[in-house]
Amino acid sequence: MPESRITEAFVRARKGGRTALAPFVTVGYPTVHLSVEVVKAVVAAGADVVELGVPFSDPLAEGPTIQKSSFHALSQGVTPATCIDAARRLRSAGVKVPLVLMGYYNPILSYGPARFCSDAAGAGVDGLIVADLPTEESGPLRGTARDHGLDLVPLLALTSTEARVAAACEGAAGFVYCVSVLGVTGARAVMSARVRGLVGMVRRHTQLPVAVGFGISTAAHVIDAGEFADGAAVGSALIDTIGAGLAEGAPARARAFITELGRGTARKA
Repeated sequence: MPESRITEAFVRARKGGRTALAPFVTVGYPTVHLSVEVVKAVVAAGADVVELGVPFSDPLAEGPTIQKSSFHALSQGVTPATCIDAARRLRSAGVKVPLVLMGYYNPILSYGPARFCSDAAGAGVDGLIVADLPTEESGPLRGTARDHGLDLVPLLALTSTEARVAAACEGAAGFVYCVSVLGVTGARAVMSARVRGLVGMVRRHTQLPVAVGFGISTAAHVIDAGEFADGAAVGSALIDTIGAGLAEGAPARARAFITELGRGTARKA
């Protein structure tokens, strides 16, 4: 089976001496059009993979920042179909980096997993991250995603046992996402030292790239992550930046923020 486009993006960054950046953008925040423009801006700033947030009314893994952006998007009528169309618009605009839809299982189930995966793949999506889908119950969606050429990326927590890590890695595709904090998403001043141990455990069970997320907010965090992981995912700090001013200025603010984070991507020799 050929290496996925997502995996290739991480490998390409590593070969270039960089830690890959994977920003998260809620589709529909501040508007659908502007969220598409934000994605274009972060790609121009050096993003290697982009996570497109699919708004959900009960985002249990999210802190107040992403909850707020999700509620805002839902209030504008954003649906999973809107998010898939946003991916299609990005591809039509020439965006080449891998796109990953990140959200929760209920909207996928309501949409119909087979139709969701088919439509997402047809729009140019490369993978899925489903925050509330445990490894033990992920088999059906993973198989459907694979049938449509999509990677189902697992999330692993600091509390994950070796057995849980092994099971998640066995079915993983694209990369493995390690959550760097105990609790919900949100920018932190300091990354947990425990995430290094989690990444080490993951490395024992897969050759796939490993990214660290939840709490990344500065170039210093990216430098820290690059010492033991292949990529850094940033969500809440970027969403805060997007919302910190007039809506029309969101793409420019996002580009400046990811450019600043990029200062931390050079890996030590």
